[in-house]
Amino acid sequence: MAATHRLHTTTHLPLPREEVFAFFADAGNLERITPPELNFRIVTPQPIEMQVGTLIDYELQLFGVGFRWRTEIETWRPPFLFSDMQLRGPYRLWWHMHTFLERTTPDGRPATRMDDRVFWQLPLAPVGELAYLLVRFQLEHIFAYRQRVMQELMGR
Repeated sequence: MAATHRLHTTTHLPLPREEVFAFFADAGNLERITPPELNFRIVTPQPIEMQVGTLIDYELQLFGVGFRWRTEIETWRPPFLFSDMQLRGPYRLWWHMHTFLERTTPDGRPATRMDDRVFWQLPLAPVGELAYLLVRFQLEHIFAYRQRVMQELMGR
């Protein structure tokens, strides 16, 4: 049986929740916040109308191997949260929840706390678990890159 792994990151952005959510509602922005070495490209014609059931196809490279990835928007509740689930791709399971919580800064300005929670399983269990540390390191790198780029794009 495959082990289910979890990754959780939190990003604080000095913008109102609606503005941060709108950035993620534009699927094209995913290319902007993905590390360039992944050669990530959205294949689905854009613009993509985000809603429950929306399918998005991507091409990317992971560890030098190219593949296609398809996700489905499973939950869509602007401007509070959305989730996507892998239908085809490198993982046995990939489920990603994005939540957006508006806060007020000490000086009274709106800010947003964005949490990413990913639950994932590696393929080919139990042998696939041998790659756990490498995959975990790669995912942490991807999400750290996302945080840096979002701070550059949306930070004030």
